[in-house]
Amino acid sequence: MTHRLAVVVPTPAHSTIAGPLSYLSELPLSPGSLVRVPLGKREVLGVVWDLPSDQAQAAQDIELKPVAGSLQGIAPLGAAWRQLVTFSSAYYQRGLGEVALAGLPPQLRDLNTVQLARRLKRTAAAHDHVTAAAPELTAQQKQALADIEAASGPFLLFGATGSGKTEVYLHAVADALARDANAQALVMVPEINLTPQLQARFVERFGEANVVAMNSGMTNPQRLKSWLAAHTGTARIVLGTRMAVFASMPHLRLIVVDEEHDPSYKQQEGARYSARDLAVMRGKIEGAKVILGSATPSLESWHASETGRYQRIEMPARVGQHAVFPAVRLVDMNLQPKKAVFSPQLLGAIQERIARGEQSLVFLNRRGYAPVLACTSCDWKSECPNCSAYRVFHKIDRSLRCHHCGFAERVPRSCPVCGNVDIAPVGRGTERLEEHLGELLADIRHADGQPVRIARMDADSTRLKGSLEEQLARVHAGDVDVLVGTQMVTKGHDFRRITLVAALNADSALFSSDFRAPERLFSLLLQAAGRAGRDATQAAASEMWVQTFHPTHPLFGALRKHDYPTFAAQQLKERQQAGMPPFGFQALLRADARTQEAAQSFLNAASEQAAGLADFDRVTIYSAVPMTVQRVANVERAQMLIESQHRIALQRFLAAWQPVLHATREKGLIRWAVDVDPLTI
Repeated sequence: MTHRLAVVVPTPAHSTIAGPLSYLSELPLSPGSLVRVPLGKREVLGVVWDLPSDQAQAAQDIELKPVAGSLQGIAPLGAAWRQLVTFSSAYYQRGLGEVALAGLPPQLRDLNTVQLARRLKRTAAAHDHVTAAAPELTAQQKQALADIEAASGPFLLFGATGSGKTEVYLHAVADALARDANAQALVMVPEINLTPQLQARFVERFGEANVVAMNSGMTNPQRLKSWLAAHTGTARIVLGTRMAVFASMPHLRLIVVDEEHDPSYKQQEGARYSARDLAVMRGKIEGAKVILGSATPSLESWHASETGRYQRIEMPARVGQHAVFPAVRLVDMNLQPKKAVFSPQLLGAIQERIARGEQSLVFLNRRGYAPVLACTSCDWKSECPNCSAYRVFHKIDRSLRCHHCGFAERVPRSCPVCGNVDIAPVGRGTERLEEHLGELLADIRHADGQPVRIARMDADSTRLKGSLEEQLARVHAGDVDVLVGTQMVTKGHDFRRITLVAALNADSALFSSDFRAPERLFSLLLQAAGRAGRDATQAAASEMWVQTFHPTHPLFGALRKHDYPTFAAQQLKERQQAGMPPFGFQALLRADARTQEAAQSFLNAASEQAAGLADFDRVTIYSAVPMTVQRVANVERAQMLIESQHRIALQRFLAAWQPVLHATREKGLIRWAVDVDPLTI
């Protein structure tokens, strides 16, 4: 007897096959079972789905194909996991198979029965003993845990930098695991570079066998090992980046999203999901508690806590009897020497820290030596031939490198246009800043006669395996006097010796066309300030310096008081008046094509055919425009904004629009994508 099964497979992004396909099986496999099935000329991994087989689409052949094999020994993926995938597929307007298979380790497809049995045997090790050693909690930490224990959430843990949010996470996880012998917890961080240090703390507290990591920096075998440990319940704690939101955890009881405001939780390729929002939805589906933590919550989460959808728990004080927040000092650059990179006052403050054996952090959100190389005689600049952007000058390897498409070549000896040998860098990146600071501090010596030690931490200096950990170890050991870096050094790091943080070129986001720019800037500056004075014995002398040409801007007024609520209230008022999120809802239709005309032609045609669709009268479709960087890797890019005051109306319209988009064909069109709840416009 044969059984007809509905199976989701990884169909192409623009395939009209969005749901499961029908296959035949000799075994009555239950929903969630993993199978290998033929798709065209390939054999792919698939998941048996819940749909009745008569609702699944028959594969292109009239005669149904049989399942090639099932992955015996792996328990079916749970109903809650399948429900999360179904929701994500519908909400973010992507194929069911694309979302489902993206959450599974690629190596699963290639395992035979013997290999799979061997790997499952390895993951079946006994749990390490869950230890209870932990520092004494502060009164506000105890209260936060009591609030989490007493209610169902979701919770917004609004904790100041240095208030001990991580310790609350550790205790909340310990409580969840202690209540249920099988319970699991998911802890998410925004970026890979934060995973190792947090993992070390969790391993120390809970034992190595109980904790696994999940992030895009892992090899396929590592991902498979972690996934199997989580799926079988052997690993009780999963630490991961946004991809971990789809980890199969059959006994999930707690989800923690640290630094929930961070844009890194939003996927920018493929299915453009928000892992933070899906974490909240997953908690609702599975009956798991969800804790969103941040010193500068996203305005969406803050508004949800204002309206009662989230329960807000506040931890306003830093840990330590004498712990205070660093004083914020604004330097009016209008009063400084022209073209000065460091004001004399800031340079003097850095020198004072060096003399006292303390550390300083200088951050500039632009890597490389200079944003552009230019000829002093003609108009030549180091434009990328493939993108509508400049290639960045990297002095360390004498290259011009595009940060959009990756195209790089050696710096020319002379101007390619006029032959002038006097070509010079324009603007500054972290590489040039490090060099300039070295020149300014060249005559400064430690008491033992040693020169000042300056280190740079950005995507270039941490590219090699192990280099990030090595640099962090140097900073923590006190072997660095001044740390220069991009925003990666301002997130989550517990630098105990830093007493001064300086922000250069902070004005660039104040007058951006992106309505989220002030929120991002305030968050970045307040998070950066939080790296200073984390040791209570040095907190009183800690400072945050901001060099600005607009010292009277309201954003800096709130920053000086470390007053996020006032800043949030002002921003939410402006957004409500403009009907912007969280008071309105948005989606972007993006198009990539050979020419800008073809990209915009597709968008305009799709807009014209939208009339009469479901809820068309409740959405606003704006004109097609080029994207900010309109050409990347010789592909022209354009976008169209869709807005509505009603989330459900927008979703209904987008769902009805999908067949139109699939049917709309323009010559030269490469791909299109819908981005629901976009973070950058």
